[in-house]
Amino acid sequence: MPDVRLHRWDEIALEKVTEVISRKLVTGEREMLTQIYLKRGALVPMHKHESEQMTYVLQGGLKFLVGGEEVIVREGEVLVIPSWVEHQVEALDDTLTLDIFSPIRQDWLDGTDDYFRR
Repeated sequence: MPDVRLHRWDEIALEKVTEVISRKLVTGEREMLTQIYLKRGALVPMHKHESEQMTYVLQGGLKFLVGGEEVIVREGEVLVIPSWVEHQVEALDDTLTLDIFSPIRQDWLDGTDDYFRR
């Protein structure tokens, strides 16, 4: 029988990544689901990763720079970023997102996601 698990967001510890970015993580065998909280003006510097990324904005708005192109993502919208595509993001408002990554972002689990802290 596969490992079936129930998670409750309110029981998951909030990880403070920077003064303006926090997150909660849930991992399966091949996917990672995250809640990311960004305060207005927060900047995630340019980076790329193996994982395909889907970002669903629940509240607020984000300005992405993806492959040299600016993309604004607002509440109710989902941005899909393929593997290895360089991107950065700036929070236009206080923002809450649900992000899905596949494969799992190992750098987030082992703390080697240094680009966040630059």
